[in-house]
Amino acid sequence: MIGERTPIIDHDLEPLPATARWRDTVLSAMPVVAILLLIAVLALIVAFLDGEDRERARTALISDALWVEQTLRFQLATDEDSVARLAIDVAAPEASPARFRERARLIVANNPEVTAVAWIEADGDVRAAVPDLVDAGALPARLPDLARRASFSARPVYGDLRRGEGGQLTVDLAVAVPEGADGRGAVVAVVSVSGLVKRYVPWWIAERYAVRLVDSSGRILTEKARVEPSDRDVVHRISFDPPLRGTELAVAPYRAAGDRAGYALYAAVAGLSALAILSLVLLQRHVARRRLTEQKLRTETAFRRAMEDSLTVGMRARDPNGRILYVNPAFCRMVGHPAEALVGRDPPMPYWLPDELDATRARHDAQIHGELKPTSWETRFRRADGSVFDALLYEAPLVDGDGTVRGWMGSIIDITERKAAAAFAQRQAESLQRSARLVTLGEMATSLAHELNQPLAAISSYAAGSLNLIRRGEAERAAIEGALEKLSAQAQRAGGIIRRIQDFVKKREPRFGPVDLADVVRETIAFASIDARTAGLRIDAELEPDLPPVRADRILVEQVLLNLVRNGAEAMAAVPADRRVLTVTLARDGAEVALEVADRGPGIDPAVADRLFDAFVSTKADGMGIGLNICRTIVELHRGRLQHRPRPGGGTVFTVALPVLVEDVAA
Repeated sequence: MIGERTPIIDHDLEPLPATARWRDTVLSAMPVVAILLLIAVLALIVAFLDGEDRERARTALISDALWVEQTLRFQLATDEDSVARLAIDVAAPEASPARFRERARLIVANNPEVTAVAWIEADGDVRAAVPDLVDAGALPARLPDLARRASFSARPVYGDLRRGEGGQLTVDLAVAVPEGADGRGAVVAVVSVSGLVKRYVPWWIAERYAVRLVDSSGRILTEKARVEPSDRDVVHRISFDPPLRGTELAVAPYRAAGDRAGYALYAAVAGLSALAILSLVLLQRHVARRRLTEQKLRTETAFRRAMEDSLTVGMRARDPNGRILYVNPAFCRMVGHPAEALVGRDPPMPYWLPDELDATRARHDAQIHGELKPTSWETRFRRADGSVFDALLYEAPLVDGDGTVRGWMGSIIDITERKAAAAFAQRQAESLQRSARLVTLGEMATSLAHELNQPLAAISSYAAGSLNLIRRGEAERAAIEGALEKLSAQAQRAGGIIRRIQDFVKKREPRFGPVDLADVVRETIAFASIDARTAGLRIDAELEPDLPPVRADRILVEQVLLNLVRNGAEAMAAVPADRRVLTVTLARDGAEVALEVADRGPGIDPAVADRLFDAFVSTKADGMGIGLNICRTIVELHRGRLQHRPRPGGGTVFTVALPVLVEDVAA
């Protein structure tokens, strides 16, 4: 939500009343009802026109089928007449085989469906035939039989349909020679039914229909067709018996291009109507979803408004130029300015500190014009009453729904109390560390007194001897100077012990700098050897040469090492004297310097091993359980690690790993 607090959607709108919702529903449904009525009317018109078209097509089919039937029957009648006239000519006295052949060739030439003509006498002999290949020897037995049947009929007689050469469907036609002729025989013609259909069905019929001659079972005998008819149920059958026994003429229409265009038009109208209905339904659903979304948006906006008002974290949105677009109530309470005084304002802002104005403006410009990535930093703001507070800012690019960066969204947290608590905790930790050092020093007081007593006794002895020499008048310059030099050395020794005690216990801030851990180990071992000699303990140091320095506070590192050494010494209190050896090892481990303190004590109880560095956890009966906890805090302050592990052969190894100075690692 970017911009002023004026919402895009009126959140105060009440839900629509029932009458208004009903009226909207009716208005939304009216276009759908109108489209449905239009489709119903179109369906009726289409059904009526389709019925009319089917009736016209059926009438045309019947008419054309009858025309084809009459044409074929007429041609067969013509063939019958030609054969009958030839039979009459055969009955004439002047008839001869040569004359018969001449007339027969003329019939075959004028009627291509007639493939052969023969003159068969009553005894079955062939007097003449066209073509000449037909002779008595090759004469099929069916022809004399047909000739005998024809002799008993006054009309032409047809034989059975058969397949001739090349798969052609043929039929034999016989006409008896009139009475008075010798032998009474008959003239037989072979008619190609396939040729009859293909020749005498015109092209304009063949373009529209498939013309077929079928038997009583519907099997196709011969046909003239371009393709298979589109609808096998639409066919008109006419009996062709007689003259061809058991046959029917079947005429079936093809689908015309005009029909396809009409169907395409009907389909287009239906498709567009369906599309219109679908569009209206989808639009209605979209409107319903939009209303539901708006209602949800009202609820969600109210929820987010309540959530924003309850936040204690300040929210602020700015455009690419830094102008404030939005602030939430928490931010207004934080800076003490109302939203009206902040929204729409350009930098500098009224909550910027005057003495830090240039630095704040520079950081603001660097963020606005810099890399688009989330950033965070600490700063200070001034309230309207003039008080100053510490703030932690998190800024991230403000991206809209299209993925375009519209500015920056920031969250602001008042960390004044947090910083005060952190500072108090730091002071407490430092106080605890100093107390631990004082405790350590108190525990070492007897040993320190003994250590100081030695140089003090030497000083007293050298001073008394020098005074005696001077009083007796036996003083020699060289002897006096030697005694005074030894006295001065013992005084410096005592002063060094006192200074180390002062540095160890005095209160101060941590001071980090380059530290040579080898020197720290040597000095700490020298300091701890006071107690070690008393406890009968030997401390061995194994220091790797030429180690790089680490960034550390020398006194704090000494405190950690001294604590680990004293813990190791106490762990070996019950160990035989010849095994009381504490080993301090210093070596480089990659980008770290590892300091190890290994004792030969009984080791750490597994029950407390995982909690050893927790506060108030101790393995000693009279231990307070804060020493190792302080050590871990100090090591982590140096960005290091403090760990422990069992030592092979008995005992424990504590490891302090501190990072090497960055300059040394780069070198």
